Amino acid sequence: METLRIIFVVVIGLVWGSFLNVVIYRLPREQSLLQPPSSCPKCGHRIKWYDNIPVVSYILLGGKCRFCGEKISLVYPLVEVLTAGCFVLVYFHNLKFFDLQFFADCLFVSLLIALGFIDYFHQIIPDHLTLPGLILAVVYSPFRYDLNLRQSLLGAVLGAGFLLIVYLVYLLWRKKEGLGMGDVMMMLLVGAYLGIGRTVLTLFLSSVVGAVVGLLLVKLRGKDLQFAIPFGTFIAPAAFVALIWGEPLITWYLGLFRR
Repeated sequence: METLRIIFVVVIGLVWGSFLNVVIYRLPREQSLLQPPSSCPKCGHRIKWYDNIPVVSYILLGGKCRFCGEKISLVYPLVEVLTAGCFVLVYFHNLKFFDLQFFADCLFVSLLIALGFIDYFHQIIPDHLTLPGLILAVVYSPFRYDLNLRQSLLGAVLGAGFLLIVYLVYLLWRKKEGLGMGDVMMMLLVGAYLGIGRTVLTLFLSSVVGAVVGLLLVKLRGKDLQFAIPFGTFIAPAAFVALIWGEPLITWYLGLFRR
């Protein structure tokens, strides 16, 4: 029975990941998420249902369009597998229950995946995703067992407020933007859903990893310190780590000071 439940979560994750691919591709281009049906961007042929089965179709087609042979980006199966894997981790994190918290966590993770990939490819974080996510996070907070409305609001203020301060300081100092307001809006959403402690962890992890990656790019690719890094791409995995492993990580860290 347990195996069947996990298979169900994986299938739902793969199918939902396929939809997230549509969001990632179309939303930054201001295209409808519903119409027209999926088609090859090169030859325009409509993709049949049997060529649109998550991961399986990509493997059977050899990663190419059936009609024109155009290569299909590896991002598509990656997003599908990533979504399925994250859903499985959420399932175990929620003690194998299909309750409201499970579905809320999956929706939050879906937003993180979409925002992370969109920011990576387009350097934008759409308000079309962050604003509805923020509203749902705040409205849902009084019904949660791990958070309340006050903690949700404080988390939102803390997450967005910290990045807003960084944004303003850099703007006043360098006379140009360092972070985008999209990053601030994303942390508003993340803070509202994770609360105070896990929001601090998200800020810490994303900042450290972002700084390390930035320095590596400076050294390995000869970049200077002025090039743009899509910070939302670091916020997304950091927020996921904070969601799944945040509490034990925070407990472990605080325990270091009690010895």
